[in-house]
Amino acid sequence: MKEEAIVLSKKQRKQLRRVKISELRQTCSRPDVVEVWDGNAPDPKLLVCLKSCRNTVPVPRHWCQKRKYLQGKRGFQKQPFQLPDFIAATGIEKIRQAYVEKENNKTLKQKQHSRMQPKRGYMDMDYEVLHDAFFKYQTKPKLTSYGDLYYEGKEFEPKLKVMKPGMLSQELKKALGMPDGAPPPWVTRMQFFGPPPSYPYLKIPGFNAPISPGDSLGDEPDEEEPLDRSKHWGDLDEEEDEEEEKEEELIIHEEIEEVIRSIDTVSSTPAGVEAPDVIELRKLRKESDNQAERPLYQVLEQKELRITHRALFASSHAYVSLAKPTE
Repeated sequence: MKEEAIVLSKKQRKQLRRVKISELRQTCSRPDVVEVWDGNAPDPKLLVCLKSCRNTVPVPRHWCQKRKYLQGKRGFQKQPFQLPDFIAATGIEKIRQAYVEKENNKTLKQKQHSRMQPKRGYMDMDYEVLHDAFFKYQTKPKLTSYGDLYYEGKEFEPKLKVMKPGMLSQELKKALGMPDGAPPPWVTRMQFFGPPPSYPYLKIPGFNAPISPGDSLGDEPDEEEPLDRSKHWGDLDEEEDEEEEKEEELIIHEEIEEVIRSIDTVSSTPAGVEAPDVIELRKLRKESDNQAERPLYQVLEQKELRITHRALFASSHAYVSLAKPTE
């Protein structure tokens, strides 16, 4: 009997022809542009190739959203429009506010008279002020870059382009408790472990760049030394001269002898007290078990002494020590 041919449905054939995302990321030069739905395209490889080209405008994010564009801002309270700084410096806002207040204070008869016979020149300004504002002090407005599209919540995202590695803001310094001109707390750790892995060529004052006069960025004598003390890999250690080692040993021996001599010259016994000839500190073994037991303690005889003016730290009394008979 002949084997019956397996009939695949249209959905199954479509799944077999679908390219995997891992294969697409291996074929293109920029795997970060590959998205989950790129495998469903009619020609996935061509799509990924076009997305990875230089200066390619990305597809807007809201193309797959069910709600309409910018419908999420329906309940958002929009801030009033603010004039740019170079226009606000001319004082046009104050002139306009004074004109509005004057119009509100007019009576109905005055308003009708101003409509019938209007007067001009209420908000006239000096021509030089306006000329300097637009041709001298005008600044470039903030615009999006080439291919950058607007999406919901873009204005609330932090602007990382303004931030630079190594530059500390005033808010961060205040949070860390750093006064003006003080070093950051991680400079000593950088001297010990090295620069950040993501920024190996970053210039850090006190680590691989000069510091301003008067500042100390971790170069104090009490600070820890860097972990890598060798200049280059494979450098041989410098051999110390034998003569210098001998001189250091002689100096150490001389210091020890001087300390011993000073100890011998100082008398540890008070004046008028005879020191015993021999003091045995070792414990003597019992010769036999029949030997009489020794007392636990012995009362020493106290002896009065006469203090002379020559004696230093003398005592008024002393104790008579009983020397043990030697066998």
